[in-house]
Amino acid sequence: MRVVLNAKAGTVHDMGPDKVRDIVDEALTRNDLDVDVVVAEGRAMVASISSAQNDGYDTVVVGAGDGTVSYAASVFANTDVTLGVLPLGTMNLLAYDIGLPRDLAGALTALHDAKPMKVDLGMVNGRPFHGVSGVGFFSQMALAREQLREERGRALGWFIALGRAVFRSGRVSLEVEVAGARERIDAYAALVTVNAFDAPGWHRSRLDGGQLEVLVAEDRGTLARIKTGAEVLVDAWRGKPGIHAFTARRVTIHARRHRTWVATDGEIARESLPLRYAIAPRALNLLVPPDALQWQAKEGEDVT
Repeated sequence: MRVVLNAKAGTVHDMGPDKVRDIVDEALTRNDLDVDVVVAEGRAMVASISSAQNDGYDTVVVGAGDGTVSYAASVFANTDVTLGVLPLGTMNLLAYDIGLPRDLAGALTALHDAKPMKVDLGMVNGRPFHGVSGVGFFSQMALAREQLREERGRALGWFIALGRAVFRSGRVSLEVEVAGARERIDAYAALVTVNAFDAPGWHRSRLDGGQLEVLVAEDRGTLARIKTGAEVLVDAWRGKPGIHAFTARRVTIHARRHRTWVATDGEIARESLPLRYAIAPRALNLLVPPDALQWQAKEGEDVT
């Protein structure tokens, strides 16, 4: 097993890289498993991930943010390498989705007992992602959060980013294409997820359901934006008035422009339109703790 830890992560910075390296090594090493812990940043961190398979590692654990985890997922998609995650980033959406505790010791204990599960990945314009991809409000939220990352505390930064995103998000005329049929919506936000975040607290009941979910929020004015923006952060916007929901294996989002900002797994990038999304079923081997919500769905499937 190779464990790649982001040297800039708060936990690594606060505890010191040598101490964190020793803690991780001791927690994950077993009689039948050798563990190599790498603490790196930037290109060196990316290189440690991308070279792991050629270096002979069959399991790679990434302790970083969702963007780096998304990169690792793209590297190990459709390979025999199993990916594990540690919540050392800002959002840690995937780590918390599968029930990893927020503290390092708890996460290592859960990871020690985790088992590989074949999970779906999403594709946006041909590139894999593991969780969420959004335009409009979501991309503006990511941009504002990136700008505030080094300036403000986590909680205050989120509220300031929310305010900026609400007022920067303009109306955009989208056409959502599913199975050849198009629906036009004057929206200010659209979110595409790999399977539905249908369980409380931004959790997915299934990681291998083989479906994308698309949620589009109509533009209903500034007050509605503020309300919906707050509801998104606490996962309370599903089923509310003005929210259009679609599920499909392939979804194309059209707009009257050539490029747009897209936030995908916490990373912001300019993408060419139309945005072509697809599901890649069971494309990744992911270490999932044995008591995770998603195992319950698989056990029920096996019984039936």
